[in-house]
Amino acid sequence: MDHFPLGFNTYSVRAMRWQDLKLLEYGASLKLDAVYLQDSIDPLNNDPAHWKALKESAARLGLELHGGDAGALPRTPDGMAATMQRLRDGIKHAVGIGSKLVRFRVAGDRASLPPGPVEKTMETMIRTLRSVRTEAMDAGVKFAIENHKDLFCRQTRQVIDGAGKEFVGSYLDTGNPVFVMEDPLSTVETLGPVAVMLHLRDSVVYESHNGVAVQWVPLGEGVVDFKKIVAKAKEVSPPIAVYNKPITGRPPLVLVIYDPEFMKNWTDMRAADLARFLALAKQGRPYEGPMVIEDVPGKIAEPLAAALQYQQREHMERGVEYARKVLDLGVKWRA
Repeated sequence: MDHFPLGFNTYSVRAMRWQDLKLLEYGASLKLDAVYLQDSIDPLNNDPAHWKALKESAARLGLELHGGDAGALPRTPDGMAATMQRLRDGIKHAVGIGSKLVRFRVAGDRASLPPGPVEKTMETMIRTLRSVRTEAMDAGVKFAIENHKDLFCRQTRQVIDGAGKEFVGSYLDTGNPVFVMEDPLSTVETLGPVAVMLHLRDSVVYESHNGVAVQWVPLGEGVVDFKKIVAKAKEVSPPIAVYNKPITGRPPLVLVIYDPEFMKNWTDMRAADLARFLALAKQGRPYEGPMVIEDVPGKIAEPLAAALQYQQREHMERGVEYARKVLDLGVKWRA
């Protein structure tokens, strides 16, 4: 593959409140190659007729379309039946829109993991995925496990390898690693070989009082070296689509790594990985560009909502330009 196809993740423009077809048309207007529908708010999201229309629209617009979401592992065993149903519904949804991928997560963050050792949760995740292996294989769909704010990349890789790479792969996200104190390049090195797609999100990472501050910023404006990220992906990954996925408008978060109480949740961290993260922090500094910060997501005052809409579109389109001109991504725009 000469160039990775370039797309956008629809969650990045969530403030627009666009329905699915409008999101596809937006992707086409930017001359993108792919769209990843994430967290759809379309009222017809669960309607098979709507899925068919989306599949046809994507083909008409010349877009590779992926979507379908199976949620996350339940915190307690009594939620497993609902999780299994959502996994199966995710497969049906993906097939309906023509996606070969279904997103699934272990948890939202480390604090949301089921009680008990992390290794036990990993075993549960593997067992859960294997229980729907036949349905996924018969449908020609892979589960894409997003590296979220929960496991280290080596642990996510163990889940994928343990469940079976024939039907499970990595939803490789470069924004979440900093929240588990990882250098995103390390994440790509580990998960790149099993990636089924790559979502680019930049961060500032810098030393702060009692720890390290992290904040998501527009692509190309943080401390992450995306030239190295893309070069490594080209070296180790199969042919995949790359998605611009800025999630901006959130304040910096300080990871208080020098607080023993905080680090109790990270006893499985390796010293070499933390050292690599600290080296990244020593290169960084706070973000100096203007940014509208959301106060309470979902409860936004009208003037702020308008500013967020402008910001999300502008950050998306700046990122697309950076991905093309600096990272040499995308196909359709070259014509």
